[in-house]
Amino acid sequence: MKNSLLKGLMVFLTVLCTSMAYSQDVSGTVSDASGPLPGASILVKGTSIGAQTDFDGKFTIRNVGANAVLVFTYIGLKQQEVNVAGKTTVNIILKEDSAELREVVVIGYGTVRKKDATGAVDQIGAKDFDNVAAPSPAQLLRGKVAGVQVTQSSGEPGGGISVRVRGNSSIRSGNGPLYVIDGVPLDGGNVSAGGGLTSNSGAQDLGSSSARNPLNFINQNDIESISVLKDASSTAIYGSRGANGVIVITTKKGKSAEPQLSYSSSVTFSKKAGNFGVMSADQFAAAGGDDQGARSYNWEDAVLRNGFSMNHDLSFSKTGENSNTRLSFGASNTDGIVKNTGLDKYSASFYNSNEFFGGALKVESRVIYTSLKDETTLLSNNAGYIGNLIGTALYWNPTLPIYNTDGSYNVISTSYLNPVQLLDAYKDYTNTNKLLGSINTTWKINSHLKYQFLFGIESSTSTRKTQLLPSIQILNTAQAVVPKASDSDPTITKYGQAAIANQNKFNKTFEHTLNYNNDISDNFNLDALVGYSYYDYTADGNQSSGIGYDASQTNLIDNIEGGLQNEFRVSSYRNRVELQSYFGRVNATLFKKLIVTGTIRADGSTKLGVNNKYDYFPSVGVAYKVVDNAEGLVNDFKLRGNYGITGNQEFAPNSAIARASYGNNGSLNLDSNSNADLRWETTKSYGVGADFELINNRLTGSLDYFQRDTKDLIFPVPAAATQPGPPSPRFKNLPGNLINKGVEVALSYKIIDSENLSWDISGNASFLKNEMTNFAGFISTGGLNGQGLSGAYAQVITNDKPIYSYYMYEWRGYDSAGNSIYADAAGNDTGLGTAAKKLLDKQPLPKINVGFSTGLNFKGFDASASFYGAFGHYIYNNTTNAYFFKGAFTGGRNVTEEAATSAQAAGDPNSPSTKFLEKGDFLRMGNLTLGYTVKGNSLDRFKIKSARFYVNASNLFIITSYSGTDPEVDTDKQLNGVPSAGIEYLSYPRDKSVSVGLNVTF
Repeated sequence: MKNSLLKGLMVFLTVLCTSMAYSQDVSGTVSDASGPLPGASILVKGTSIGAQTDFDGKFTIRNVGANAVLVFTYIGLKQQEVNVAGKTTVNIILKEDSAELREVVVIGYGTVRKKDATGAVDQIGAKDFDNVAAPSPAQLLRGKVAGVQVTQSSGEPGGGISVRVRGNSSIRSGNGPLYVIDGVPLDGGNVSAGGGLTSNSGAQDLGSSSARNPLNFINQNDIESISVLKDASSTAIYGSRGANGVIVITTKKGKSAEPQLSYSSSVTFSKKAGNFGVMSADQFAAAGGDDQGARSYNWEDAVLRNGFSMNHDLSFSKTGENSNTRLSFGASNTDGIVKNTGLDKYSASFYNSNEFFGGALKVESRVIYTSLKDETTLLSNNAGYIGNLIGTALYWNPTLPIYNTDGSYNVISTSYLNPVQLLDAYKDYTNTNKLLGSINTTWKINSHLKYQFLFGIESSTSTRKTQLLPSIQILNTAQAVVPKASDSDPTITKYGQAAIANQNKFNKTFEHTLNYNNDISDNFNLDALVGYSYYDYTADGNQSSGIGYDASQTNLIDNIEGGLQNEFRVSSYRNRVELQSYFGRVNATLFKKLIVTGTIRADGSTKLGVNNKYDYFPSVGVAYKVVDNAEGLVNDFKLRGNYGITGNQEFAPNSAIARASYGNNGSLNLDSNSNADLRWETTKSYGVGADFELINNRLTGSLDYFQRDTKDLIFPVPAAATQPGPPSPRFKNLPGNLINKGVEVALSYKIIDSENLSWDISGNASFLKNEMTNFAGFISTGGLNGQGLSGAYAQVITNDKPIYSYYMYEWRGYDSAGNSIYADAAGNDTGLGTAAKKLLDKQPLPKINVGFSTGLNFKGFDASASFYGAFGHYIYNNTTNAYFFKGAFTGGRNVTEEAATSAQAAGDPNSPSTKFLEKGDFLRMGNLTLGYTVKGNSLDRFKIKSARFYVNASNLFIITSYSGTDPEVDTDKQLNGVPSAGIEYLSYPRDKSVSVGLNVTF
């Protein structure tokens, strides 16, 4: 027995001494491409021994075996294992983890690993952005996220952007997503006023223009990530504002413990892409046009130019033991390809966080300030027969000179305008100052419970100034008669118009949240959130305008009262919306496999009727990890399902109450009747999906099916329908359902993934279908403009059809006399008098949206390319309908060669028909980028850590059969507040561009 005990003791002492003899302390630094990483985890494999890096990325682990393996991990970076092999110092640089399911994505009121999300959430980060500054961050999403369609209404700098997440969910209310920036939800409205010229009848014969893009104020280089929340499981936490999806933008913080200074600069050269196809002077004369002898005019030379822009960004960041700071400045100056158009943008952002009481209290502050200076010209959405700048430039007889021999403008008539004279006579400037700021305080009550308070403000002031000089005379536009002192006085007409419009917004956000997170057991994790929000949105504005100035006046804007006294007009408005919310979310993980998310939000709004001030928006999401972090062919596979209800409050303030206004001379006008029962449009949605990683994490992707059902659609019913009562409109929830469903697929594959060479490809596609059901209405939209098109429209919303379905004559060619042939109700050929309009099985909304991108890196070289496209839809070419027909040519206007030589009779009216309806399918190369990054000893003497040079080309080519200037159009052709889609009319031409840039980090 004693021998046995002695032998055992000897064995124990031998093992202990051997272990001690071969144990050691290991220290080192963990970094990424940007520098040291604070908070990285190091674990001795197979043990619970580990450490975390400090704010300088340094770590020390004691008593590490000589042959131990250290496992290094950091969120968003690849896990790496290092064999100690007797070393006492281990320094390591972690690489980015491109595996999609390992990403941490930002969601409403928190973050979650994508592999743990029950909802459909996609995120792109700064590394995914193209290397050319985009005027709007929405453009960064184009072709990058399945189910997200981004359409730029025109090529104008700062022009409007249409964003649709999983299609349209409303008819008359807003269809754009809710934008949340650093936790502050934006109000979503325009930050500047629209505008137009006034005619004698009050109509706008030269059309009106849209307000600017409300997201222009964000600097792309300040964005850390953009998350897209697409289904009810992820958006219901935003309740009445989540029906159209939510886009969460997170701005950058400091990353490096060492002070880091970064500078980037780029220069962009651009020119027109696409072609309207009008004839040259020689072609015009050869076709038999009215030849005036001159050959110097080219419409592109008259109103277009080569575009140019410069971008500069400077940022400084530093992290300390208890603080984090980042400060940035940006400046961009863009000259558009249409003369007298451009956008100057100056921005500054600031982030600071400080921790107190050992990290128990954290205070974060963010400020974004931007000054925007827009310049535009007469580019309108609904110009009539006379046209806007593009229209006048296209129809000008190319054999006519622009100037007379004495240098004056060649004036033809008040309805046939000289485009250069119009360009020089019209000025339009908008100055906008935008401020977005927030303070976020986090109190860690204990290791499981934390409280957050967020206060945010969104403020904007915008002033738009326009003028049309009295030196140009336009039929029925910007003219007024001087009041007569007596009947014997001569009639004197004065011309010219000026207007100043001011718009101010001030919005406040208050949010309180309490979050509990605890691993209650090895098989049960609970993450619970409750919160309260209060939002206060106020807006006010005023406008002053004058008409009728002396011919010698040239600065009307600064002397607006210098017009006729009886034509001076002043108006103003103010409105306020309050929204109060209570919400909660529970996220439970069972056995590390089953994840259940339940959400409910109660919203109350001053927009609603007194009987429906509050509503409730619940959702549930379930996910099951069939395979989790396995080796081999299938590495991760997760199934998801969700159901929920969200709302849409993007309709006009004061829609539920009776509204009256005083008109001229104090007359009281009743604008609308009240509706105590007005409630939100609500969208009931469900979906199923799967996320996966295959082939040793090289292939990642997702597949989703969804269906959304929107009811209680808000419409204004006409005065006759509000009887008994005062004869005025009333907003009501109409019966009917808008059904929207689809399939989404996204794939990403790492073809090569080695230390010096990597190559990846990714693609996504969405297949969408929508239909109105249980709807008794027949609502027109898609208003058309041009000669003979007054009151015409091309689209309707009606039962059992997709929204914005085309409704028009079916064109079948020309008869022997050159008159158009159309189909009658029975389908027979007939003339216009007996033709019947038809509801076509064609829609302007794409049925398929695709995106594709690829990136290649070899040592310091990188290359990337991206494509996007849309298919299955039709475009109505209102430009061709209005301007390019035989009668216009014989009347002395320029047209396309096809129109000039067609069989159409000169007197044949160009009625709206399928003749102008074309397939809108296209595939566009979005960006092509080539770059080279320099690091190391060659830059050390300049105190530069890295320098990257790149060349970027945008919109190099497009594949399409559409005959117009560009199929990616969305001119605003709404009627009575009902939006339209897919109509092209005198759009600002899109450009193709090449940029050269430099990014330097010190």
